[in-house]
Amino acid sequence: MHAMLLRQPAAYSSNMSPLEMSEVTTPTPGNGEVLVRVSVCGVCRTDLDIVEGHVAAPRYPVIPGHQVIGRVADVGSGVSGFREGDRVGIAWINSACGHCRWCRTAKENLCPQFRSTGCDVDGGYAEYAVVPAAFAHAIPDALADAEAAPLLCAGAIGWRSLRLAGLSDGERLGLAGFGASAHLVLQLARHRYPASPVYVFARNPEERAFALELGAAWAGDTSDAPPEQLDAVIDTTPVWKPIVDVLPRLAPGGRLVINAIRKSSTDQNELLRLDYAAHLWMEREIKSVANVTREDVRQTLAAAAEIGLRPTVEMLPLQLANQALARLSGATRLRGAMVLDVAVR
Repeated sequence: MHAMLLRQPAAYSSNMSPLEMSEVTTPTPGNGEVLVRVSVCGVCRTDLDIVEGHVAAPRYPVIPGHQVIGRVADVGSGVSGFREGDRVGIAWINSACGHCRWCRTAKENLCPQFRSTGCDVDGGYAEYAVVPAAFAHAIPDALADAEAAPLLCAGAIGWRSLRLAGLSDGERLGLAGFGASAHLVLQLARHRYPASPVYVFARNPEERAFALELGAAWAGDTSDAPPEQLDAVIDTTPVWKPIVDVLPRLAPGGRLVINAIRKSSTDQNELLRLDYAAHLWMEREIKSVANVTREDVRQTLAAAAEIGLRPTVEMLPLQLANQALARLSGATRLRGAMVLDVAVR
């Protein structure tokens, strides 16, 4: 099968394309696994972190990609929930142990044996991928492949962030950054909390305009002051500056939820601006989001089908995976999410 293979991590530059189109052996499903013929795979900033080595894979080469939509091509022994031809999705959570204290308390995202698609195991930048059947997701008929793909990570991590924000209807929500995840969080929040205004902080004027199109009550730069204090803010950026900028915008008892697998070291001096009285006093809270659970993914897909949520996507062929990730690494601004068409031509 064809796959975009990462042999060794490397940063994107004008003469460097770390992913290599390769011919590799098609995997075989083992006991309890299904083989998925991939249709599309969403492009995520975490894919960029893996390719550039900021998030290390346990072995190389590895095939990235964890927003995978396709159809079951084969089933291993012991599989009863899926059959050939079923449309399924593969998310970031590829497996967890199922018996540790985290798995037993609906926190499998924190499992010490958590394994991630496209990092710990090969992912969806390929014609085929294997996943334990218990961690595959049936895709609602209401969603097209390209619409469903970003929901498996950008949507699910946004859904989890929204839940951790502890918002009550009518409370004010802020979003720092407005990429693939935030543009979905905004729409989910407007449905789930119809009386809650959403305020968006984004550096790029085009992103701010997009946020207003989707129903934001206000949009400004991260250093701008919104018209009122916020009860919760979800940060989806890879840098520290928005954290320090938005903390003073929180009302007493406000919550900041950081939805990022890592923060860049290039602007760590921003943390020197952190001031206890200005940023944390008055019982303000900071939480991080780590991975997702299968239930997060299921609830996101169900909510999207119910409310007619349709991610804004840009389709690119699999061969342009390097260009897609290079755009994420640079200053190029995106409208929604990018999705790779894995039908190799």
